[in-house]
Amino acid sequence: MPLRPALNALSLLWLATAAGAVAVFAAQTLLARRFGPAEYGLFASSLATITLIAPLAGFGLSQFRLKVFGTEGWQAQRWRRASERFIVASTTLALIGVAAWAEWGPPVDARTRQLLWLLLPVIIGLLAVEQIGSKLRLEERHGALAAWQLWMPLGRLLVAAYALAWSGMRIEMVALGYSAVAVLAVFAAMPQWRSMARGDWALRGHGAQDISALQALPPGVRQLCVQAWPYGMAAVLYPVFFQIGTVLLKYLAGDAAAGHFGIALAVMTAIYLFPATVYQKFLLSKLHRWAVHDRPRFRQVYRWGTVAMLASGIVGGIVLAFAAPLATQVFGAGYRTVVPLLQVLALCVPLRFLSTAVGSVLLTEGHMRYRVYAMALAALAAVLLNLALIPAFAEMGAAIATVIAEALLLGLMYRGARRVDALELD
Repeated sequence: MPLRPALNALSLLWLATAAGAVAVFAAQTLLARRFGPAEYGLFASSLATITLIAPLAGFGLSQFRLKVFGTEGWQAQRWRRASERFIVASTTLALIGVAAWAEWGPPVDARTRQLLWLLLPVIIGLLAVEQIGSKLRLEERHGALAAWQLWMPLGRLLVAAYALAWSGMRIEMVALGYSAVAVLAVFAAMPQWRSMARGDWALRGHGAQDISALQALPPGVRQLCVQAWPYGMAAVLYPVFFQIGTVLLKYLAGDAAAGHFGIALAVMTAIYLFPATVYQKFLLSKLHRWAVHDRPRFRQVYRWGTVAMLASGIVGGIVLAFAAPLATQVFGAGYRTVVPLLQVLALCVPLRFLSTAVGSVLLTEGHMRYRVYAMALAALAAVLLNLALIPAFAEMGAAIATVIAEALLLGLMYRGARRVDALELD
């Protein structure tokens, strides 16, 4: 891709991501100020539970699709029927998982149980956003992708604004509003889903459509599971790695502690959208293609991307550390403890930016299994560290656990990338 179109596309996606980050941040701020730490913590921990289980729906199919289309081109159409059955089965499993958590999981009070049931449609909405997003990335329809990724943040912001305007609105009604946004996303995705079912793609980077691709013997769901499971596990492990502190705080330190930490993570989520946009929404489908068909470009992008992410991560971490005291003004006096949390979590910014760049090489070809093992080890460390530190240090314990887990993940990604460098890049 020439430099100017690439910069234009990246700028468009970044602007949309920035707008989405502002919307997410604003929604969290409005809800936090409107309901206070305890009520907001109840909602945030329930939503985090949904986020933990939601990746079971689709179970890595969108990431696998980027990989298989990048390497096989039009021949990847042969996976279409198995993908449809896989989506139905995995989504059903995810919905059952939330229901089981609500009814038979950790000690759950009546309000938490009600929120989990109300938020259940969010799983299908997130599935729609992810699946259609993968199609738009493969088609390099960056304008449509930019608009599509704004759907959920803007919808949730409208719900939060309505909650602020209506003093009688309860947190359960906010959950219902989030689910309504998700259901609308599913309806909006229907035309694209029908196009995918017909094999009607505008695939970029592989020339004109190969008719023989439609005649290839289609693999079954079992073959798809064998190929897609590393991507599914990575999708499941990430929210465990990132959100487990909020969930455990609810059960070990109370809803207010979960609310404080949830606000801090909301700020971090907004910051992390930058590397996610560059690598997940813009570069990933290209990296899959270049890793097989244009390795000099792959090497160049990987090396320059690592330097750029490290530099921007250091700057971002410094800015966050100095800007953290503004949290009390933004979220209200009830969130004073968020300030030291953000100052500790500022250490995560360069760690996450760099690990995103370094770990991008492990998303290509046959390296995904190592990435999954690395994420599993980091997620396990995050769980154990939270269990060890939260009883003594509450929210600060969760923040310290997050920093250590991020550092461990970066080290594991670097180790894996060095192996790839020795085998393929040098």
